[in-house]
Amino acid sequence: MELLYYDTKLSFHKGGASSHYFINHVNTSDMNIDRVVFAVAGFFVLSSVLLSIYHNPNWLWFTGFVGANLFQAAFTGFCPLAKILKAAGIQPGQAFK
Repeated sequence: MELLYYDTKLSFHKGGASSHYFINHVNTSDMNIDRVVFAVAGFFVLSSVLLSIYHNPNWLWFTGFVGANLFQAAFTGFCPLAKILKAAGIQPGQAFK
C-alpha cells in the first residue's frame, strides 16, 4: 500500500520566490518502529480528545498518560509499544534501538 503526501519546496530565483509541489510516494512496508509509535500515539491522542469532548472529560487522563509516556521515552529510551513492535519483528528506527 502506498500513501501520497505533498511536499512543498521553496526555490528562489532572480525575480523572487516560486514554490514547486512534488508528490512523494511513501511505501507503508518501510514503516519502522519509530514511525509506528508516532502514528499510534497520534491516533490515541486524537481519539481520546474526541472522546473527552463527545463522551466523558475523564478521557483526558488517557491523553495525559500518552503524553507522559512519550516524554519519558524521549529521555529513557524505554517505550512499551516499541518493545512489543520489536518482538513482532518490525524493523527498528533510530530512536528505539
